[in-house]
Amino acid sequence: MNTRQLLLAATNQLKQAGCESSRLDAELLLMFAWQVGRTDLIIRASDEVPESVAKIFESVLERREQRQPLAYITGEKEFWSRSFHVTPDVLIPRPETEHLIEAVLETFPDQQAPYHFCDIGTGSGCIAATLACEYPHAQITATDISEAAIEVATQNAEALGISERMIFRTGDMLNALSMGDGPYHAIISNPPYVALHEMDALEQELSHEPRNALTDESDGLSFLSTILHKGMQHLLPQGYIIVETGPCGLPERPDQLHLEKELYDLAGLLRGALYKRIE
Repeated sequence: MNTRQLLLAATNQLKQAGCESSRLDAELLLMFAWQVGRTDLIIRASDEVPESVAKIFESVLERREQRQPLAYITGEKEFWSRSFHVTPDVLIPRPETEHLIEAVLETFPDQQAPYHFCDIGTGSGCIAATLACEYPHAQITATDISEAAIEVATQNAEALGISERMIFRTGDMLNALSMGDGPYHAIISNPPYVALHEMDALEQELSHEPRNALTDESDGLSFLSTILHKGMQHLLPQGYIIVETGPCGLPERPDQLHLEKELYDLAGLLRGALYKRIE
């Protein structure tokens, strides 16, 4: 079977399995199995697919048919134009989270300054590592309750060559921070904010992602509230807290924080908020 025929058959399989981007998924999986780029795939459209490649492709295609996320199959996901290693131990980076990076860049325009930032619930480290890359003189602290997630984040920091400016802490939210950590110019977080009643309606792929990175098993606001109320003690005067959120909205804020800006996506949906310490 040549490349074109194999892709057509795979596309139909994935479509029947309910994968919305069946053609794109099939192409990306074949590129992964063959270790080639898109241009090579086009050039080889009429070529017979080597048996060794076809076997690998069949294996990864079966995983995608089971609705395993593509990123877990290939082991990588792009975020802010950089490739990040991901495993089922971490949430897959999403475009919505890039709104947090945009907010930091807008709030702290001097990218050569020696800022101190903190990423709570770092997961793959995509936020923390991206900030370390965008701010070459900044020091970044990244926390996560999962040791496996911290291991993934550490690998990504090393791959990007910024590990010497990153501090990793394992623990529950802000409790992971040590006495010598901070204070910070900004605390940034994409915490679990999916409400419990929303979990059953999520797409099937999300069932493969770590549940404790998605939901607080409540109304979606508990982790956000913790960050706002306990984060202030780790901020410099006039420091910022920048968080991602979803349909759950935003929790009540303490009096010492001023809501500077709400973050919306192109569809007009609330995606986060930026708070400033005013005490």
